[in-house]
Amino acid sequence: MRSGLWVAAILLAGIALAHSYLGERYILVRLLKRDNLPQLFGSDRFTKRTLRFAWHITSIAWLGFAAVLGVLAAQGQSIPHVLVAVAVTFVITALVIAVASRGRHLAWPLFLVVAILAWLAS
Repeated sequence: MRSGLWVAAILLAGIALAHSYLGERYILVRLLKRDNLPQLFGSDRFTKRTLRFAWHITSIAWLGFAAVLGVLAAQGQSIPHVLVAVAVTFVITALVIAVASRGRHLAWPLFLVVAILAWLAS
């Protein structure tokens, strides 16, 4: 299932890069231009920074999962407990996105593929 882990790792890396780029370009820029954001610590600067880092830290976490899967694929190892944890994480991620977006967000099927590939490799 080594090739499946590579596919899952590449999918996660692609999702992470797309998430950061598209989020920055189409969501964060518009959101952060608003003048009615909560003012914490005297201004909205802290709020804006928190929104930006929270958005991108999700992408960083997905890159971390991609790295874990890539390392396992490169070593030709299957650590079942790790792969099951990855599979469960991404099946829950897919379900939350599918339910919250009523199936309209494009990420949930990709996360489901990652979950299935990790599960099969376990």
